[in-house]
Amino acid sequence: MTSELASKECVPCKGGTPPLPPDQIQALLGELDEWTVQQEYHLTKSFDFPDFVTALDFVNRIGEIAEQQQHHPDIFLAWGKVRVELWTHKIKGLTESDFILAARVDAALAKSDAD
Repeated sequence: MTSELASKECVPCKGGTPPLPPDQIQALLGELDEWTVQQEYHLTKSFDFPDFVTALDFVNRIGEIAEQQQHHPDIFLAWGKVRVELWTHKIKGLTESDFILAARVDAALAKSDAD
């Protein structure tokens, strides 16, 4: 599933911006594929790969996207596994940019699967 969110740009968060309320979180979550929200605070997803090198390549692609968008996830790498956690640290919660970055991560995976 390719989300319309993937075509949007992340917007830098200014202090004092409120986190998204639960109804908006659920609406945006419905636009993503297999991401979960932990306590209305973290957006997470785990990815499986056949080996370490493929997982590392995916982490590097996520890093490129994060730099382009100036929005940086926490990324956990293990043999054949990558877990991504997103939230806006400045407000200790979720913003639309977290969902945009999640959609872009999914789009990067779909692109690599197509190659």
